[in-house]
Amino acid sequence: MSTKLIASLCPYCAVGCGLYLEVDKGIAKGIEYMTDHPACEGALCPKGNALLEILNHEERLKYPLKKVGDGFVRVTWDEALDLVAQGLSRNLRKHGPKSLGFLASSRCNNEENYLMQKMARLLGSPNVDNCARLCHSPTVVGLGASFGAGAMTNNLLDLENSKCIFAIGTNFTEAHPIVSRWAQKAKDKGAKVIVADPRITSTSWMADIHLRLNPGSDIDLLRGMMKVILDEGLADLEFINSRTVGFDGLQESLSDYSLEEAAEKTGITVGEIANAARVYAKSPASALLYSMGITQHVCGTDNVKTCATLALLSGQIGRPGAGVWPMRGQNNVQGNCDMGGMPEFYPGYKKSADPKTIEFFKAGWGVTELPPGPGLTSTEMNDAALDGRLKALYIIGEDPVVCDANVKKTRQALESLDFLVVQEIFMTPTARMADVVLPAAAWAEKDGSYTSMERRVQWINKATEAPGEAKEGLWIICQIASRMGLNLPYENAAEVLEEINRLVPQYGGMTKARIAKIGGLRWPCPDDKHPGTGILHTERFSTPDGKARISAVQNTPAGEVTSPEFPILLTTGRIVLQYNSGSMTLRSASLQERDPELYVEMNPQDAVELKINAGDMIVVITRRGQAEARVRITEKVKPGMVFMPFHYHGTNILTSDALDPIAKIPEYKMAACRIESKA
Repeated sequence: MSTKLIASLCPYCAVGCGLYLEVDKGIAKGIEYMTDHPACEGALCPKGNALLEILNHEERLKYPLKKVGDGFVRVTWDEALDLVAQGLSRNLRKHGPKSLGFLASSRCNNEENYLMQKMARLLGSPNVDNCARLCHSPTVVGLGASFGAGAMTNNLLDLENSKCIFAIGTNFTEAHPIVSRWAQKAKDKGAKVIVADPRITSTSWMADIHLRLNPGSDIDLLRGMMKVILDEGLADLEFINSRTVGFDGLQESLSDYSLEEAAEKTGITVGEIANAARVYAKSPASALLYSMGITQHVCGTDNVKTCATLALLSGQIGRPGAGVWPMRGQNNVQGNCDMGGMPEFYPGYKKSADPKTIEFFKAGWGVTELPPGPGLTSTEMNDAALDGRLKALYIIGEDPVVCDANVKKTRQALESLDFLVVQEIFMTPTARMADVVLPAAAWAEKDGSYTSMERRVQWINKATEAPGEAKEGLWIICQIASRMGLNLPYENAAEVLEEINRLVPQYGGMTKARIAKIGGLRWPCPDDKHPGTGILHTERFSTPDGKARISAVQNTPAGEVTSPEFPILLTTGRIVLQYNSGSMTLRSASLQERDPELYVEMNPQDAVELKINAGDMIVVITRRGQAEARVRITEKVKPGMVFMPFHYHGTNILTSDALDPIAKIPEYKMAACRIESKA
């Protein structure tokens, strides 16, 4: 029998589920469940079960392409790589290194992302970013400011130990279905579940308490809960005094804040707020889970800091079942940030503006010059392209023409560039705008490590051959670097990992041999004897003085509010059968037949007023553009608001690009719209 079982990982969300690929004559023909994988215990969500439809899809990019007129022609790898090197070098010479931008990919492995940011910085450009800018940049900076580390404090398995699960701004049963297994285990053991979400979702179905707060009022709710905790003596003063700073400022900021004010702003009753606060604070171990319903606001960083502060105020951190669980979106978005794929940080979260960081990496990389940061974020790169400061952009595995807020502006920005290169597995809308398109190997077609949302680092070996002439990203980056006069002499991902082990302290003991075992290891793992870390901050926080920072913040009004012209609030989110930009799942036949098109959820009351029926095609209009969608009439959304999944090519024509001033994330969750019948 020629069939082999090769251990692999799911390429979709950041849970990091393990699976076996059944490979026959170099082709993946089936999937076998990995029942001994610690995070998923053999389970896969619908997307994971359908992943072979993507790996073997006929539309996979197979050959390098260059733009000729309005179309593309096939070229050799030598010609394609020369074109990329020439396009980048031309702008480097003419406009300087800051005219170059680089977008690393949270679908690529750690080693590729490490080399991407290293190449950018060796060329002198501080402008390197990734899709975390659009989903969890407030987690990186917000939790980093609060705890000293912008990552999940506990782990998925530990969720089973929680006695209270407070989910705010996350519909994890759809966005991260396997997480619901661990939440359900806790509930079966008696844990109370609190869900704060304006919508009725499959996550809210499992809630003992569903707080249907007004969109954008998360801080008002959290402050109301903290007011109850203080007034009723439920704060963990011993923990606060020994392990935090900033408590006096929080007390002062809440002194004139009333539950009645919180109720008015959130639309939740005083009793509901008080009940939720008591359940959370009195629980022996409370977990706080959040995702983009918290981060994608102009106050996203403050939202994250307030979540952290609620945990600190109650002493609900640093213990089994007690902590803060940010629910990351892409399979390696945590690893991409760990590897320095952000303008604020070099690898290992060493601040790019710190001269000590520059000296450390100059010594580590054996060079005399490196650019200090922070460089441009992905959202700032659009502005820089529009005003002529950014001339060339190298994008790996990202689709900003679909994913960015206000994508009309993004398209204009990309059109303004002198040179655009896109490295992808499919011809995405962004790739269609490129001067050169480079066909890349997918996850199962290369070696490398990936870091899940729970800091779990896992290695997978190449299982199948890439289609046509598609190449591993590591090879492509090294070839381009060589043509530009850089020395990146890496033969394989294992060599890159050895350098990461040396220069990224959290990964010091993450050797290939150790993380290749099923389940890998969780960082920090500073040396090859360390067992990895399941729970952060058990004795001290990762701040210089070891103490966490309690924050006292007020809510910030949304960047856009409803008006007579745009009377309805539009919010966006994930659904279980699609994934991010849809570049993969929209090509999956088994998923498409169940959720094939863009839709908008509308409350029956609004439908009656607008004379709209279920199944109608309507036009959703905002200040930035319009999109057609099919109406689903449902009580899931409140009157005066509508919901659209963001996976389809249309939603982000509508979304607001108002930015959080700190994390520079757009406010996807709050846009004013109007609804019109399709003519």
